[in-house]
Order: sequence, then structure tokens, then C-alpha cells
Amino acid sequence: MAPDRIGVGLIGVGRHGLRYARHIVHDLPAASLRAVCRQHPEQGFDLPGTSAIKVYGSAESLIADPTVDVVVVVTPPLYTRDVCRLAVQARKPMLIEKPLATTATDANAMVTMAREAAVPLMTAQTLRFDNTIQQTKELQPRIGRSERLHLISQIEKRETAPGHADGYGKRGALLEIGVHMLDLVRVMTDEEVDEVRCTTDVRPVLSPETAASIRLVTSGGTVCQIEIARVSTGRVGRADWWGAKGRLEVDWPACQVRCCDGTGTHAFDLPPSQTVLATLTAFLQAVREGTPMPITGEDGWRAVELAEACYQSAQLGGAPVTLPISMY
Repeated sequence: MAPDRIGVGLIGVGRHGLRYARHIVHDLPAASLRAVCRQHPEQGFDLPGTSAIKVYGSAESLIADPTVDVVVVVTPPLYTRDVCRLAVQARKPMLIEKPLATTATDANAMVTMAREAAVPLMTAQTLRFDNTIQQTKELQPRIGRSERLHLISQIEKRETAPGHADGYGKRGALLEIGVHMLDLVRVMTDEEVDEVRCTTDVRPVLSPETAASIRLVTSGGTVCQIEIARVSTGRVGRADWWGAKGRLEVDWPACQVRCCDGTGTHAFDLPPSQTVLATLTAFLQAVREGTPMPITGEDGWRAVELAEACYQSAQLGGAPVTLPISMY
């Protein structure tokens, strides 16, 4: 990559996409926001600090723009497979927001086409860059062999645009917010999942779920319990992780980690995290240096595959589903 600033094309400038846009414009001197794509290009794109930002109405047009070196995708996952195909054809590196796709089949297809064309693909599993998660990984040796992991994620209900659920393949909280927790299982334990059991407040396909209870067992024997919910108020994000020699307690909204081991109890108060900025920084650095993506497309696919297994289990009333799942 030339020493010039990396030209970024941003597809999707809704509420979350604007976070990406602001960071690219104000916090990343190595990057330049060259173009955005939105459903209604006639609305333009007005962001303080920007000038000469092209506005496109189609992903194909943005990706074809010669000033765009890399593509950042912040759209509902229903559309990511087509965007990925276009970027691969143009041989432009991609950062795609989580979940990578609505189904494991689509996520696998995206990973395969990017790998075969040798086009870098990163999944924006942004919670990996939270300071509490980074601290937890550093402390993991203190608690020894992983035994049990309990994750809770509760996020406020919010007004969504008509058709929002369609963009997630009629799937709800498990895919939207639970995919972070499913990814964390692999990140924290460094183990793959062998078996999934899941129940949801409504049967999949009937309508998008707002709550899910998941039990996973990893290849190393870690038993994981995950609770996901949309709630009226009071955001919660916690992990309790027991090992053979101790315990880690993590609260990412409060920016706190506690480690209980043979030396006593140690508390860590950490600074607030800017996970989107950290994700963008890591992506652009990998592009510039030609190094592997820190969170791969395959990582994104594995998280979606776990979600798919959860939905299959929920359809069966909570019966166990083994991994890898059949996608055909």
C-alpha cells in the first residue's frame, strides 16, 4: 500500500454507520473517507469535517470508484453476501460489521470467495477490542484450565425502521446482539464448540426473538451458559469465568474486571473503550502492512454458524445440535 492515505468507501450510513464515518473523518489520519453509499443518495451526506464525499445509491458504483481502496460495510447482514462478491471481484479489502451474514451458508460462501481470490476480509466483532475483554485474556493464565463460562447480554429495546427484521432474515436478538457472546466463547476459551442447546421466547421463523437462553459445550469441556435479551431499560454485559485455579468477573459497561485466584482478589478499573475506532485502526493497519486480518472472515462465519445451530435447537424445543452443522 502506498504511503498516501487509504481511500475508504463506506456502505451504510445509518445510526451505526455514522459512528464509522465520524471515526474515519476525525480520528484516523491514515485514512480518507472518499465515498458513501446510502439508500437515498439524493439526501447527500453532511458530516462536519468532510468535503468532496461522493454519495452513491448502489454498492456496485461505490466499489467501482477508483478512489476507493477499501470497503467498510455497515448494512443489515441480508445484503453482505452481494457486497462481498462485488468487492472480491474488484479485489478491494473489506471490513464487514457483525453478524457477517444472516445464515451460515452465506457466511461460508463469503469466506470462501474472499479466500480463493486472496482478498482480505475482516469481521467487525467489535467487542473483542473492549478493554475489559483484552484484560481478561491477559489474566486468563491465572485461573488455569477453563471449566465454566456464564455470559449475560441485555440491551435496551429501540425503535427500528420498517423492514428492520427483514434485513436480519426475520431473526432477532440472538443474531443481532447474541453473536457477540457466541464469538466471545471462542475468543475467551480458545476452543471450538461441540454442542449447542437453545430456547427462545418465540419459535424461530414465527417472529424475531427478543430473548434466548443458550447452553454450549466446547471441545475442551468448558460448559457455557449464555443469556440474551432485549429489555425495557438497564443495559447489562457480564461474564463470569471459572477455571481450575480461580475466577474472572467481567463487566464491560462498568469497565471493570475482578480476578480471584490463589494470590487473592484483584480489581481492575479500565478506561472506556472505543471499540469501533479500534476495529477500524486494526483493519487499516493490516491492509497497509499486508498482514493477516486480526479478526478473520472465518471468525465471523463461526459466530454465525453457532447462531444457526442455536436456531436449529430452538426449533427442536431445545434439543442438542452438534457442530459443525450441515449447511446444505
